[in-house]
Amino acid sequence: MEIVDLKKEFEKIYGNGESALFFSPGRVNLIGEHTDYNGGYVFPCALTFGSYLVIRKNDKSVVRFASLNFDFKTEIGLDKLEEKVSDGAWVNYPLGVMQQFARKGVAFVGMDLLFYGNIPNGAGLSSSASIELATAVALNDLYNCNLEMMEMVKLGQRAENQFVGVNCGIMDQFAVGMGKKDHALALKCDTLKWEAVPLTLGNYRIVIANTNKRRGLADSKYNERRTECDKAVEYISKVKPIKFLGDINLADFEELKNAIPEEVVMRRARHVVSENQRVVDAIPALQAGDLVKFGQLMNGSHDSLRDDYEVTGVELDALVEEARKIDGVIGSRMTGAGFGGCTVSLVDVNSVDTFIAEVGKNYKARTGLTPDFYVAEVGNGAGRIN
Repeated sequence: MEIVDLKKEFEKIYGNGESALFFSPGRVNLIGEHTDYNGGYVFPCALTFGSYLVIRKNDKSVVRFASLNFDFKTEIGLDKLEEKVSDGAWVNYPLGVMQQFARKGVAFVGMDLLFYGNIPNGAGLSSSASIELATAVALNDLYNCNLEMMEMVKLGQRAENQFVGVNCGIMDQFAVGMGKKDHALALKCDTLKWEAVPLTLGNYRIVIANTNKRRGLADSKYNERRTECDKAVEYISKVKPIKFLGDINLADFEELKNAIPEEVVMRRARHVVSENQRVVDAIPALQAGDLVKFGQLMNGSHDSLRDDYEVTGVELDALVEEARKIDGVIGSRMTGAGFGGCTVSLVDVNSVDTFIAEVGKNYKARTGLTPDFYVAEVGNGAGRIN
């Protein structure tokens, strides 16, 4: 949808008048999976598709919400902004952000908000964080709050944890807020130290493939893995006190792994420590423009998630296996929590059409599911569009 059409839709719903437009991207994690809650590194980038928000103050004592993606729309009195909406799930993301701004002393007046997103639905590319940061940058602008982006990132995470009730880490909001065109972001999740790493793709493209598998197992297995990682920390701490698995490197792990008597727990820990190392190794590889090395690290990541962490599943494995058969693919892995969701692959630009046709056909033959493909570009973080 063109920006001019978005403004027309806004005026169709709310009437004519001056408004402001904001954009917030989706994100994909290129490598570094299930490391975030283990105090390790993640390596996401912002994408050029995301969430748009048209907003203005009105002269009423209500905040009106509408979206071009969902039928549900509502208006909420200024005295009711701290209450969750039970039948309009998407509205709770901007409401949670408003609650955080109110706690900073912002006195809201009536407003009109229209959201439109072109992030593929259910693809795990972080539409919730995108909506949160779109709301945050808009409110920051509208009420002259002068908040730094990192504060809005933390505020978005608090909104999701405390208001929406999802216990997410900070990676999604961080990538969406701090994204930088043609760069990936290496973030250490326990310290929030980070650096932007050049992502010079040259003749390669990032292709995201959605399994279109319903992710029934993801939540329960996620909690199970967190518990297993906590167990590993307990065992290791009897020999060497640590807070997170991210506190040790691969050489440390080789010396300490015999302290873990449960084989399954040892393998979970081995994934986390080796995955953290793969992100550390990815940084100089990309700084040197060595995409082949980076692709090998992506492959190693998927194999570890499949064999040691056991969070891939039939569909993700099928997509990755079919991807790796295509000439011009230098790396392919699952991205996200697992048990469905997406893969991310580095594909030679001349092979992209073949990749989509062949992988799509072979995946459907193996699973009965039709995948969706997105050729992604790396863009900037959330902000105003002038």
